[in-house]
Amino acid sequence: MPIATAGTKSYQDFSSSLHDRMQAERVPANATIEISRRCPLKCVHCYNNLPMGDMGAKRGELTYSEHCRILDELAEAGCLWILYTGGEIFARKDFLDIYTYAKKKGFLITLFTNGTLITPQIADYLVQWRPFSIEITLYGRSRETYELLTGIPGSYDRCLRGIHLLLDRGLPLMLKSVAISVNKREVGDMKKFARELGVKFKFDAMMSPRIDCSQSPLKVRLQPWEIVKMDLEDEERVAEWGKFAARYSGPVLEAEHSDELYQCGGGVGGFAIDPEGKMSICVLSHVERYDLRRGNFREGWDHFLRQVRGKKITRITKCTTCKIKPMCGMCPANGELENGDPEAPVDFLCHVAHLRAHALGLSVPLHGDCEYCPGGSAYEALVNSTKLLHKHEGEQWMDFSGSTRLFPILNERSGTAGGCSSCGL
Repeated sequence: MPIATAGTKSYQDFSSSLHDRMQAERVPANATIEISRRCPLKCVHCYNNLPMGDMGAKRGELTYSEHCRILDELAEAGCLWILYTGGEIFARKDFLDIYTYAKKKGFLITLFTNGTLITPQIADYLVQWRPFSIEITLYGRSRETYELLTGIPGSYDRCLRGIHLLLDRGLPLMLKSVAISVNKREVGDMKKFARELGVKFKFDAMMSPRIDCSQSPLKVRLQPWEIVKMDLEDEERVAEWGKFAARYSGPVLEAEHSDELYQCGGGVGGFAIDPEGKMSICVLSHVERYDLRRGNFREGWDHFLRQVRGKKITRITKCTTCKIKPMCGMCPANGELENGDPEAPVDFLCHVAHLRAHALGLSVPLHGDCEYCPGGSAYEALVNSTKLLHKHEGEQWMDFSGSTRLFPILNERSGTAGGCSSCGL
């Protein structure tokens, strides 16, 4: 690489190229470690939270010594990045001890937290042992909405206090949110707030059931048209979806991998460890797990997760060759949680993906017997969703850019006649 460009290469470019090389050699570069399922909040949408006083959950958590032993094994195996998440990471009083041990091992560490348990002492400590990144989830811009979602009076002010404690110390902070029926009209205000603070903001509207397969979080999940509406109101998001679609156009998998069940980075470059030391292919997948208390990481990675990752599909579905699959998030874990079957298409995800492609004017070639393609049994529902987008065209939820162009890509093809371009029609 010429000297003139070597110094200007962004971390994102460097990280992406390094990830690609490490995945090609199946190096376990990315660890997601759930410290605890306990949390001081009672969020209605959460897939993985238990009360702070749940003694059964507390007793089952890995000890400090067990964490250290696992971190030693991860370092030896070549792991570079660790994401610590929960529940709430600061639910454990010894979390900073675990975190410091990981820092001394040289890992690049990201912290996911709701911010409500951050104190001046914690913030000062993080200055001394600086993380790579900290992400705080903001559940609403108003106190009323935030606490309606979290179920805890006073939690809004504690979250804001945590945000400012970190910012005042110059720590690397990002804000994020989950868009659900409770807070959908405040997502734009949350992004404005992040801009005022000078930090990045992102949000996600794709909900999943709880890891025990309870469907309760789905009660507050947005409708497909609402999710796509939020996409289209944000010009940056539209641009990113366009880049994403261009990057992932073409065959879903190369021919030699077309029969593989898993198509993500799980089991190739990444993995997850739950609070009790069970290792799986990702945080949502709890069907097949390896117990690190009974074995070691190398055995779990080289043999157990290799076998999981090597699983083949048992039948052809509409997802198998769908070229917009990366836009919907369908994966074996989602199939397990919503349908009890890793290969069964998740109807909600399919609806969102086709509506998103429809609204963005993206072509969706033939991919089997798809209900959301023209002639399919759910195609009318897709058309009705498009009508809802137009019906609410003047009602902006995320007017933070100053743009008057609400739906910049919708065109005549987005109406009822002609429908989406699915199946090449």
